[in-house]
Amino acid sequence: MQTMTDLVLFEKLNDYCKTFEKEFHLIPTERKEQLRILCQYIYQKYIDKKTAKVVVICTHNSRRSHIGQLWLVAAASFYNITHVKSYSGGTETTAFNPRSVAALRRAGFEIVTSEESDNPIYYGAFGFSQTPQKMFSKKYNHEANPTEGFAAIMVCDSANETCPIVHGAEKRFTIMYDDPKAFDGTNLETEKYDERVRQIGREMFYVMNFIAMLK
Repeated sequence: MQTMTDLVLFEKLNDYCKTFEKEFHLIPTERKEQLRILCQYIYQKYIDKKTAKVVVICTHNSRRSHIGQLWLVAAASFYNITHVKSYSGGTETTAFNPRSVAALRRAGFEIVTSEESDNPIYYGAFGFSQTPQKMFSKKYNHEANPTEGFAAIMVCDSANETCPIVHGAEKRFTIMYDDPKAFDGTNLETEKYDERVRQIGREMFYVMNFIAMLK
C-alpha cells in the first residue's frame, strides 16, 4: 500500500495531508458507509483495469464540486490508485468561486488562471509530474465531461433534488456537504471555506486509503 512517506504531492500539500489518516475517526459511521459504496465502485473499476470516471455535481459548480474534483485525483495519485479521472459540473453555470480557489491554495494546491472572464478557466495542480485539472463552471453534461459510463457524486441538496436523473451515469452517490457560501462576507468566511476543504479532502483520502488497503 502506498504510504504517506513518499512525496507524491507538492511539499506543502503533502504536509497538509499527513494527518488525514489520523482524522478518519472524525468521519461519522453513516458517512463512512456512504463513502465505502463509492470505494467499491472505484475498486471494481481498478481490478477490472478500467478507468473510474467520477463527476462531482453541485448546483453552480462553483465551490464543493470543484473542491471534490481536485481532492479525488490528488488522493488517488497519493495512494497510487491508477486510472481515476475526476470532473465536476452543476445544474447551472456560474464561475469557480475565488474563495474556494483561495482555500485550496492555502491547503497547498497550485492553481493558476489561464483566462480572465465572468467564468474564468483555472488549472489546478497537486503533484509532481501530474496533469493539472482544467477547472471552470459548467453544467454536468458539458462536452468537457464524460457522457456515459461515469459515476455522479451529488454533494448538495439542491442539485440532488433538481437533477433526479443524471443522464449517462452508471452509478449515483449522494454525499452531502454544507455550503461555505453561507458565510460569504462574514468574519467566519475563511474558517468555513478551510473547514470544507479539509472535510472533503479527509473523506476523499478515506476513500482512496480504503481502496489501497484492498489492493
